[in-house]
Amino acid sequence: MEDRALQADLWLKARKGKNLAEQRIGILGGSGLYEMEGVKVQDSVNIDTPFGPPSDPYTICSIDGQEMVFLPRHGEGHRLLPHEINFRANIFGFKKLGVDRVIALSAVGSLKENIKPLDVVVPDQFIDRTRGRADTFFGDGIAAHISFADPICPVLGKALAEAAENCPSDVTVHRGGTYLCMEGPAFSTRAESELYRSWDVSVIGMTNLQEAKLAREAEICYATAALVTDYDCWYEGEEEVSVEMLIENLKHNAATSQEIIKHAVPRMNGERTCECGSALENAILTPPDQIPEETRNRLDIIIGEYVK
Repeated sequence: MEDRALQADLWLKARKGKNLAEQRIGILGGSGLYEMEGVKVQDSVNIDTPFGPPSDPYTICSIDGQEMVFLPRHGEGHRLLPHEINFRANIFGFKKLGVDRVIALSAVGSLKENIKPLDVVVPDQFIDRTRGRADTFFGDGIAAHISFADPICPVLGKALAEAAENCPSDVTVHRGGTYLCMEGPAFSTRAESELYRSWDVSVIGMTNLQEAKLAREAEICYATAALVTDYDCWYEGEEEVSVEMLIENLKHNAATSQEIIKHAVPRMNGERTCECGSALENAILTPPDQIPEETRNRLDIIIGEYVK
């Protein structure tokens, strides 16, 4: 593990000072990428982080010459429940590997009749209904408050929606909407489902809010392709959400995810024009000389340029 951690450090050092167009794209999703046609796997790397281990080793790979870093958020074999995911370690590892954009692929339930199972939603807002998950890198002697009014990178979100719309399977894509992040692991009660519908929520999932918030703190662009598996439990006449139903739709959506990645990655290889890369510029309130050395060292990869 030490050799691979050293290798990760060397990769990061090799990228310092390079144009952003040469940076890596991060992919957060299921394990289907391993079998994806056209993907060349280069290496598997374990990353040590100050927040513990990520969900799995990171897979360094490429498609059409563009380098990517892939991580299955639930671990290979889907062994981690949503509340067991180490979100801080996952995003920190991407940062350490030189990733400046993350595409999240996520299974969700629909809360609107016009958003049907097997559709794709690229949301632009979140509501947090989780409880006590670690969703910030800060604290322990450093206070920082990022702007999170618009939690999805608008440039990356637009490119991801365009990629989905150009998939050969002719998937229905919904641009914009609100993703409600629930605690889980159980699905909603009917009362909860109806409450969220009254809030004009588009889709419901269990993972993406923490990823988006931490990515913003790490100055990484983040966007979600939310793949609909079911109507949750609100839909009159619709059978209750079952594992069998989810598995069948998940298999179909896994193929859609691969198509989206193939079309999205070529759209990402330009210099960033959004504000995600300067999210911490005015966010850190603690004077540099007041930040404990241990905290400064732990977060150097994130805050280094702001606390010299």
